[in-house]
Amino acid sequence: MALSFSLLFKIISCLELFCFLSLHCQHQDLTVTAFSSSRPPAKAFSSFSLYSSNIAKKSHHESYSTSTRLHLVVPDEPPKSIVNKDATTTATTATNAASPKLVNNSNMRHTTSRRSILSSTVNNILLTTLAAATATTATNNHLVANAMVGSLPEYSDSNSVLQGITVQVSDPFQQDEMIAFLQDGFGMTKVRQRTQGSVTDTWMAFGPEQMSIPPEWEPGVSSLTNYGGHASINIRYDSQITETFYKMGANEAAPGDNIAYLQMGVPNYRISQMVRHGGNVYNGYGIVEVVSPSGLPIRGVIGISPDPIMFIAINCQNVKQSQEFYQQIGFVPQEYPYCRPNKGMGQFEPPQPKKSVYLAPSKDSMGVLLLPSKNKKVSPKPNPAIQSLNIVYQPSVVGLEGGNDDGGAASTDADLLIVKDPSSVPIAFEPIEYFSRVEQRTRITPRI
Repeated sequence: MALSFSLLFKIISCLELFCFLSLHCQHQDLTVTAFSSSRPPAKAFSSFSLYSSNIAKKSHHESYSTSTRLHLVVPDEPPKSIVNKDATTTATTATNAASPKLVNNSNMRHTTSRRSILSSTVNNILLTTLAAATATTATNNHLVANAMVGSLPEYSDSNSVLQGITVQVSDPFQQDEMIAFLQDGFGMTKVRQRTQGSVTDTWMAFGPEQMSIPPEWEPGVSSLTNYGGHASINIRYDSQITETFYKMGANEAAPGDNIAYLQMGVPNYRISQMVRHGGNVYNGYGIVEVVSPSGLPIRGVIGISPDPIMFIAINCQNVKQSQEFYQQIGFVPQEYPYCRPNKGMGQFEPPQPKKSVYLAPSKDSMGVLLLPSKNKKVSPKPNPAIQSLNIVYQPSVVGLEGGNDDGGAASTDADLLIVKDPSSVPIAFEPIEYFSRVEQRTRITPRI
């Protein structure tokens, strides 16, 4: 039976009153507050970012004016659930842990519309339930982030960025061949280089990596190639390591299959130069699929992308488990990226693989494509040439217990937190201040 207008108005008024009381309540040390964002919110580096499943989600697809977010932040430490799978928690540990707090991101503002109030009420109820469960199961060992990464407008709603990948080579010849392969085959540029002791790092990219707009870049005049925020491939050679990560050869496959491929969308590529510098091309019809001289598989697509390094595809024994892992560290489901206007409908750019999941910290950053393995009974074999995927993040200043300006995280590469995903892909976390400092010092051609 349809409700009369007067009865409906009374119900809404009661809900508003309940919302008013909920917004000012405190649950012991936990303060519950609702915020509304004028743009799509970014998933933070917290394991506890909550969205209204009915109202806010619908608003996220229609307009970003009423999508609500509740961000629960805990102190900066590595997530035990990822670093140590055998770690257990107790009620005593949770009681002694620092009380979770809510953080108001800079892009959030209060609203008073009926729809946002009702959405906030739903979130308050959900968050209170989550907080009660957290009080008995959560520890203070969660990696969190707050605020934007750098000053690029594209990352104003992001707390982290998948900045690139580091590959290992065995000798100077393989190092030089990998650099030439990327330069002559795909048009990449050597943007940074550094030698520390026995280790030489060379960063290849399609433009500046800095997390800010270069001073010389002019809107409407300069190319995106000169814009900041480009992902990179770091080629690392350590003269003290005698291990052979990948043996170059005409018919050599990748030394592992947990990394399916790194996809690039480029205006052009040169297969002849790939072969010349040690690449093993195994598909050249419409697209190019090649094992690089370092052992990193690469897929090249002719097209235009803001950053030609689009995503890394990972073979997963359990896609759902891998998705949960990446969502815990700040990735969110995004629309699958294409670099051609037909969006996978032609022979020159494959469509998104069936049953795959695409995630990224931001719609404007490099992402990961989670692919179901062909043989689910066997775990993907780790590729020894892949040292790490590299995530740059903004550490939270809330709940920090000491530490330096890097969020108490890193002063050298050896101090970086490294974890492995369910497919045994290493992931390194770089605080934005550390990344920016190293990026500026290692530029081959310093920019003003």
